[in-house]
Amino acid sequence: MFLAAKILALLTQPLAWVAALLLGGLLVLRRRPALGRRLTGSALAVLLAAGWQPLPDLLIRRLEAQYAEIPPQADLRGYVGMVVLGGALESGHVALAHTQPLLTDAAERMTAPLASRLRNPHLRVVFTGGEGSLLGSGPTEAERARNFFDSLGPSEPPIEYEAASRNTYENAVLTAQLPGVNIAQPWLLVTSAWHMPRAMATFAKAGWNVTAYPVDFRTGTDTPWTEYSLEGGIVRWQLVLHEGLGLLAYRLSGRL
Repeated sequence: MFLAAKILALLTQPLAWVAALLLGGLLVLRRRPALGRRLTGSALAVLLAAGWQPLPDLLIRRLEAQYAEIPPQADLRGYVGMVVLGGALESGHVALAHTQPLLTDAAERMTAPLASRLRNPHLRVVFTGGEGSLLGSGPTEAERARNFFDSLGPSEPPIEYEAASRNTYENAVLTAQLPGVNIAQPWLLVTSAWHMPRAMATFAKAGWNVTAYPVDFRTGTDTPWTEYSLEGGIVRWQLVLHEGLGLLAYRLSGRL
């Protein structure tokens, strides 16, 4: 399943579609020049259309709107702890070359729990994440997370780590096996807002009593119709396609 997910992830990359259309155009150009030109034109159209950001933003906004944002000053005394999903740290092979903690654009997954625990010091924090790359090297994500949290000084109660999971399903199953973790107690689930629908459904199916704590929002209430960026649009399309395919795959495999 893990290998299949990595292969299917190629389908979520708009530039892969462009490359496939260009390759098809080149292969048929000599024998069927009209078809070759159409395929090449389609590649250009896909590339240019991907840069228009309002449409992928609309789809991401729909994912993000499914669970309400919890303000940092919220009273969380009714919860035993926070389960923090990985995905906010640079890959292991990059971390090997540096001593500083390296965060990605999903850094709120790491910082939001700390801000909440300042006001709710009783909360346990459990970070879950192993190696999600197909041919990953270097420290696991849990080890990289420990490097980040330790750089901020001592923590009480100590932050706990699950280092074997490779995806959201394994996050839910393997974290439940940690010593002292009672999934019947009320927990907060911390992940990116656009990933929260799949994460919440997966944890609930695994028996967890979780409340969504969405972070790392990528959209506002609207996007100007003139917003255009090839780089930004492609990143947004890849995000929403990845999550859409993930939801479909988890439903078909019975993980939701």
